[in-house]
Amino acid sequence: MHVPSMAEMIAAGETPEILFWVGCAGSFDQRAQKVTKAFATILQHAGIKFAILGKEEMCTGDPARRAGNEFLFQMMAYQNIQTLNMYEVKKIVTICPHCFNIFKNEYPELGGNFEVMHHTTFLQQLIDEGRIKLTDATSFKGKKITYHDSCYLGRGNGIYEAPRKVLEALDAELVEMKRCRKFGMCCGAGGAQMFKEEEKGTTRINLDRSAEAIETGASIVAAACPFCNTMLTDGVKAAEKEDSVKVLDVAEILAQSLSQEK
Repeated sequence: MHVPSMAEMIAAGETPEILFWVGCAGSFDQRAQKVTKAFATILQHAGIKFAILGKEEMCTGDPARRAGNEFLFQMMAYQNIQTLNMYEVKKIVTICPHCFNIFKNEYPELGGNFEVMHHTTFLQQLIDEGRIKLTDATSFKGKKITYHDSCYLGRGNGIYEAPRKVLEALDAELVEMKRCRKFGMCCGAGGAQMFKEEEKGTTRINLDRSAEAIETGASIVAAACPFCNTMLTDGVKAAEKEDSVKVLDVAEILAQSLSQEK
């Protein structure tokens, strides 16, 4: 799979339709890399002209700011803004709600004004526009899928319908957990919790949340965030249910359902 970098595209005198912001997890975490590839596969299938920053992409600084290191956050943010402005980037699509949230709500005060979309919203748009063709023999037809709302996507930015509409397009049976939408429960990784030692308590949050997902009887837990994916996968393993319950990103589910016809 060849994914052009922004530098390559500009050198060839071309302008991409979108910049795909891969993010730290999507770049370096082996599990999240599969989501990156799935999303890139969908973009190529839909004929979207896209590019990535490649080695020029830095962390957005979200974990640094959440952990209280404002100086490091601003350093990273200003460097990213400079790079994005240099390439005259207008539209960013990212698979990480944390990157999405910080670009949308916190970069503008530092002068970074870009149109930013989360990949689930972008995928719903492509389905609505008919740019994505799904196979009739989808392997998810009639399967029970439960969707976990990411805090930064759901309560943080009010995006509840887009990921569900993408899943509904597959003819799967969508079952909701007791705590969903604006009452959804955190996976346990938000606010830089992913990177720090856990505090004393009686149980881990991700184990509680995974138990709620397993209770629905769904064979697939759909996530839309690399951190949620990690936490829920660990929770399903801890419950010894990894043979019967799979944790997949919305993009991975959709990529497996693409029609081969053009």
